[in-house]
Amino acid sequence: MLKRKMYRFLLDWKSHKEKECLLIKGARQTGKTFIVEQFGKNEYKSFVKINFLETPGLKAVFEGDLTADEIYKRMSAYLPGVRFTKGSTLIFLDEIQKCASARTALKFLAEDKRYDVIASGSLLGLHYGQDADEEVKEVDSIPVGYERQVVMYSMDFEEFLWAYGYGQDTVDYLRSFYEKREKVPADLNEKFESILREYIVVGGMPEAVQKFVDTKDFNEVQTVQEKILASYDDDIANHAKGAEKVKIRACYDSLPRQLARENKKFKYSEVEKRASARKFKDSITWLKDSNLVNVCYNVYEPYLPLTANSKNDEFKLYVNDSGLLLAKYGMQTKLAVLTKKIQGNAKGGIYENVISEMLIKRGYNLFYYKTQNSSMELEFVIEKDGEVVPVEVKAGNTSTASLNSYLKEYRPSVAYKLIDGNIGESDHKITLPHYMAMFI
Repeated sequence: MLKRKMYRFLLDWKSHKEKECLLIKGARQTGKTFIVEQFGKNEYKSFVKINFLETPGLKAVFEGDLTADEIYKRMSAYLPGVRFTKGSTLIFLDEIQKCASARTALKFLAEDKRYDVIASGSLLGLHYGQDADEEVKEVDSIPVGYERQVVMYSMDFEEFLWAYGYGQDTVDYLRSFYEKREKVPADLNEKFESILREYIVVGGMPEAVQKFVDTKDFNEVQTVQEKILASYDDDIANHAKGAEKVKIRACYDSLPRQLARENKKFKYSEVEKRASARKFKDSITWLKDSNLVNVCYNVYEPYLPLTANSKNDEFKLYVNDSGLLLAKYGMQTKLAVLTKKIQGNAKGGIYENVISEMLIKRGYNLFYYKTQNSSMELEFVIEKDGEVVPVEVKAGNTSTASLNSYLKEYRPSVAYKLIDGNIGESDHKITLPHYMAMFI
């Protein structure tokens, strides 16, 4: 069974919540349903699950009076055999986007406090009006103040190491080199760079990771990834509106090409010749809100807050899971990554994608730095410890002219250079092997 950090988050929520329900958002297939089921069955005396997609008739539980008493009465009537234990029952409302009144009811269930309530669903990031599904209705009243939201991503590299068979002691041992800025023994360093390449290829989608753990067969993993990508295509077909379906699909399908360019800024002309933001802007918003992509905005001036200095019309798009990006590239590209034979601009795009994923799973918002005259560009700048910290990504171990210029001009207390190599430190520049992005 795969170990997820979300489980610790759920335990903390259970212990410290007041009047609040939990709403788990995120892309399809990231493991939301599985982790809540596991949590409910392990940590509560009774677990009640309603899936509004599988059993649409159970929407009737939330029709009429939305007081907690009436909801629980109807729930017991529609779910024979259900047992409620005050203070030790978890109610799980899955695919809640299919039942707007259930979303409204979260306020009243939170105020009641008898039982814990977690809700989840697909495409919850879409705003009303973006979803073509006729069953997705506008919520009468969003339970502001009674609903805590959290995004669940695919597995991060540390979770991948756990699945691989490594314990927390191994991760802590690696962290000790990061904290002391000491070189990792060469054979050990190469071992974990090799595992990172496997992570790039397999990605973090739980089903793909489990298939890899069980079979060590990359072809079997590819089959799982193609199934997930097909489900994403179905989401676009079923939830995007009208002509937007074709435009969203075109933007999404352009990402492997865009990331293989030297200049990885998203270009509408790569989607369609002479295309502009006017035509495709809403498509990008849909992809972002559905959590299928991670957006990295350009900042010309690297000062806090970065969001205030970002350019909303200049951005890079990264695929939400690097394994899915590699699945789009195909098995030969996967083989080239695994054997360190990948070359060209696609190599840089692949490594940028996995580092973007690692940073966002660490809780950072994504920005990149590029001057207006393009004389200096850094893959990422992040807000850390009260300042803007540059992060340069090198697929190999080449020179860092832009980072050196940035250090000279802005003098941050620390800067990171991620490479295919070992730990090093010079002035304020810390060189790290790629896999240590999980500690930044």
